[in-house]
Amino acid sequence: MHSLVINCGSSSLKFALIKASTNETILEGVAEPLGSDYAKIVVKYHGEKFEESLVEVDHFGAAKKMFTYLQEFGLSGKIDAVGHRVVHGAEYFKSSVLIDQATLDAIERCNPLAPLHNPANLIGIKAAMEVLPNHPHVAVFDTAFHQSMPEKAYLYGLPMEIYRKYNVRRYGFHGTSHRFITEQAAIRLNKPMDELNIISAHLGNGASIAAVKDGKSVDTSMGLTPLEGLVMGTRSGSIDPGLFKYLEKNLNYSIDEIDQFLNKESGLLGLSELSNDCRQLQEHAQKGHRQAALALEIFSYRIAKQIAAYLVPLERLDALVFTGGIGENSSYVRKQVIDSLAFMRYELNEEENLRCFGGYEGTIATSPVFGVILVVCTDEEGMIARDTLDILQNAELKEA
Repeated sequence: MHSLVINCGSSSLKFALIKASTNETILEGVAEPLGSDYAKIVVKYHGEKFEESLVEVDHFGAAKKMFTYLQEFGLSGKIDAVGHRVVHGAEYFKSSVLIDQATLDAIERCNPLAPLHNPANLIGIKAAMEVLPNHPHVAVFDTAFHQSMPEKAYLYGLPMEIYRKYNVRRYGFHGTSHRFITEQAAIRLNKPMDELNIISAHLGNGASIAAVKDGKSVDTSMGLTPLEGLVMGTRSGSIDPGLFKYLEKNLNYSIDEIDQFLNKESGLLGLSELSNDCRQLQEHAQKGHRQAALALEIFSYRIAKQIAAYLVPLERLDALVFTGGIGENSSYVRKQVIDSLAFMRYELNEEENLRCFGGYEGTIATSPVFGVILVVCTDEEGMIARDTLDILQNAELKEA
């Protein structure tokens, strides 16, 4: 069985055809920047890359061109179901679901909670449903894994009416990645999921940490939106909310300008005054660029603080797991984080830490009290593909 996985952004449509039995990516591609005169599609199949400009530069045009490639390569008949990444499911969705009109309506009600993501996700779903109307479509939510958080973790210190009427609470994101990492950690440690306590550090341009107790998320660093928590590529992470009033009153910033400032101009980019790319910052830091070094130091320090804080809900730790583009590839950042966690008595294997790069996974440190530190490559597309086919098979069983 095969699942077509679609991850739709405001100006992009990423897709991959994945074989369930082997988790093999048969074909993958991306169409971007949609809505512009430069929109193009790039497809990789059997080691070859195919690229062309799009005539229809919207999401529907991209979806049609995607399907054309699948037809040309004789793969369209292999699609059993379509899985869609959806960023925000609020409290409506605690797991992946088959998409029907009620599902679409609920996703749309989440738009105010993720105005940059959910409308684009919906466009991608509708475009794919138009191109593949006779296939089942499944929504897989970034927020679903964190729906197991207790009230003490997800409620803000705000009047309860704001939560009851407007759903203002902490939701968390990267749930598909954190769930995959939890399953992989259980396998690698040969430990039942319901007995597993880990801290999952998904570090990329967007970054979040999850505390997983007995196999379930009990806390996570992102909140109502992906802006809360760690310093990230261009996002500030957690700040004093009083900054909003300060910027508005003293610098005449509008709400939209503040949103742009915090989401697109801050984080590693703002601190380094150079780049949001960790690889570039590491290279410049090693050459003596003070701001690049400082940006990475702040990034690593905030990660270490969040890891230490999650010892409170977990009480016992089996493993700390690094994943995501930076977590999987930056020995520099991993070492900085581990050095900041000296009280946890991790003994770093320098050679293994350097080796974990470009898809290589391993155990890079051990502690007599806090278990091991693993580097594990995440696979969000694979999880979406698996969820999609699981939902399809469960629906077929119910009909039978």
